[in-house]
Parts: sequence; structure tokens; C-alpha cells
Amino acid sequence: MAAKSSKKVPVEEQKRIVGEFNQLRQRQRDLAEKTSEMEMELQEHRLVIGTLKDMEETRKCYRMVGGVLTERTVGDVLPALRNNESSLVELIKSLKSQIEDRGRELTAFREKHNIQFQGANADSESKPKEEEQKSENPTTGVLVA
Repeated sequence: MAAKSSKKVPVEEQKRIVGEFNQLRQRQRDLAEKTSEMEMELQEHRLVIGTLKDMEETRKCYRMVGGVLTERTVGDVLPALRNNESSLVELIKSLKSQIEDRGRELTAFREKHNIQFQGANADSESKPKEEEQKSENPTTGVLVA
């Protein structure tokens, strides 16, 4: 990454800009990671709800609460799981919105400071060459068993 503009920016200022940009990117990655974790949690809740919904409400079941396994009934656990499920859905929506906001913030920061990624132009130039090679010899793939 390099910060470039029409006028020369001091090296210290470039480092500060790049550092700030990397912090913004890391915050966005952290939000994406948290969203992924919450989506997995939601899938687990849905799986358990699907299993318990057809069972008798008086049947015993066990639930992990704060690292302690507790004995409850399906009638006690199922409403709590459904409540947690709806809370997770709202949380995921909120996290996705925050990710989009961070993306817009990153784009604005990048445009403001004219930040360009190293190799970004090289990638776009190398793609046509790769496509030409594929069209010339389409059977160059290797399969190893």
C-alpha cells in the first residue's frame, strides 16, 4: 500500500495514514468475524429448536448455562431458545449494517488519501494474459489422484 497524491506527503504522514487505514480494515474484519460467529450460533439454535419443537413439553432436557449443565423441561427451554434466536437475528442484522458502514468509511478514506494497493494494476494486466493462455491450450490442467 502506498499513499500518493499530487503533492509530496512526508514519510511520517504516509505511515500514519497507512496505519489508520489498516486499523479501519482490521475493525471491519473483526466485525465480519463476529458476524460469522453469530451466524453459526444462530444455526445451532435453529437446529436445537427444530429438534425440540416436536417433543412433549414435559420431557426432560439439559441446557448449558454459563458452563453449567442444568436440567430443565422442553417447555422451559424452547421459549428461551426462540427468544435467543430472534435476538441473534437482530444482532446479525446490526453487525452487517456496521460492516457496510465500515466499508463506506474505508472507501471514503481510501479516496481521500488516494491509497492504492501494490499489485492491483499488475493483477488487472495479468488476467488477459492468463485468459489468452487458457484459450490457446485448454487441456493444460493437471489432476493428481
